[in-house]
Parts: sequence; C-alpha cells; structure tokens
Amino acid sequence: MSGFRRIGEGRAVTITVDGAPLAAREGDSVALALLAAGRPTIGDGPTPYCLMGVCFGCLVTIDGRRGEQACMVPVREGLAVLTERGAVLTEDGAVLTEGGA
Repeated sequence: MSGFRRIGEGRAVTITVDGAPLAAREGDSVALALLAAGRPTIGDGPTPYCLMGVCFGCLVTIDGRRGEQACMVPVREGLAVLTERGAVLTEDGAVLTEGGA
C-alpha cells in the first residue's frame, strides 16, 4: 500500500510512455502519473521523484521536447512521454544522455 493519497479526482486521460498507453488523471504531473502506475524512478536511475522540480531526476522528452522535468508538466489527453535513461541536465541547460549529447 502506498503512502500517497490523491486529493480530488481529475478527469481520466490516456498518455503514452515509451510507446505504451498509461491511464492518468488530468491535473496530475507526469511524474505523479508514473508514480501512480508503479514507476517510482525513470529508467534505471536510483533517484525517486522529488515532485518539486529541484533534483532533475525526472528528465523526459514530452511531445518531442527533450529535458522536460516530469514533475513540473501536467498530464493532458494524448501527451507523449519518452523516458531519457541516464539523462543529466548541465549548468548551461544542455541535456546529456547515455552515449553523448
């Protein structure tokens, strides 16, 4: 049983994560949708989501935009998410992924 409890219920929507459909609730962040689906981290990273935009452990590609923080983007119907395994955001805002930039 999770220690998280949803406050209110947004409209049910479907997003895709790495090409697979995922049920989510409108108004939740992408990170929260992943957490609710049993994915406490992205890729093989050891870091759980901070859910407040400070750790950069939740970088994903959202609708083609690389380096988005999953905890800062609300879900909406049809949103397409690609996880960025091993991604790191540098001081100058560049996103480095496994095997280079």
